[in-house]
Amino acid sequence: MLVFPCLWWLTVPLLVGYQLARTARRTARRVFPVRPEGLVEDPEVLRVRRVRAWGALVISGLLLAVFGGWHDVWDVQRQVLEWLVFAPWLALLSAVVVVALLFWAARPGTRRAMRTKLWPAGRSALWYFGAWMLVPLLFTAAGKGMGLLPSSANGLSGVLLWVSVMFVCWAPFWWVIFFLCFATGPALRHAFNLSALHPALPALVTTVLVWVLAFRGLSSGGLPPGPVPLAVLAFLGGPASVTALAWWEIHRLRRRHGVGLRG
Repeated sequence: MLVFPCLWWLTVPLLVGYQLARTARRTARRVFPVRPEGLVEDPEVLRVRRVRAWGALVISGLLLAVFGGWHDVWDVQRQVLEWLVFAPWLALLSAVVVVALLFWAARPGTRRAMRTKLWPAGRSALWYFGAWMLVPLLFTAAGKGMGLLPSSANGLSGVLLWVSVMFVCWAPFWWVIFFLCFATGPALRHAFNLSALHPALPALVTTVLVWVLAFRGLSSGGLPPGPVPLAVLAFLGGPASVTALAWWEIHRLRRRHGVGLRG
């Protein structure tokens, strides 16, 4: 007889969590589609980008395994957490700077066309950062809501009251968390749908972002482990390879699709 209450306590949260994740994913894909407007996908560039990402991961792992210690492992974990927190905000700042420069350099006709596409990209960014700012507010509100439960509630009515209050308090918080999980990848990969303004913008924003993140990691954690020449090469190799790949992508956009930076 004890099996059924246990199954109930496991099944209900799983079903509720699945529905929250499903609706959050649907909203995230609507705000940040996998293939946003203006995106020009180059299979060769995507293939080289994947090879570069795996190569960087393998090299970082080898340096950590050969020259690193436990303190370096903790530093890597800390830098990954910092990247998850700061990367979206730094990406927004990088996007604002790059868009302003590209808008200033564009021809008058191109500038007018870009202006009409600016609001949809800005709206998607507002969706994303609005969700980020809701996380601490909803967490605080959920904690205070749970504190309003009467301590004398018991029996079936008390259990139902507790479950209802918990759902009302925590469902919005977890929906926003699921939305951010599904939206972060496409948002950063496509630079908040900025390809609608200009197909080269995601590559340009990525170039600026990797250098900002690299120097921020250098200021907080120092060079990678290993001899100084090898550490400097590893530090510069990541953002330099991303920059070279981005400019190669822009060159192919110009050669294959006639997309220039000014028009």
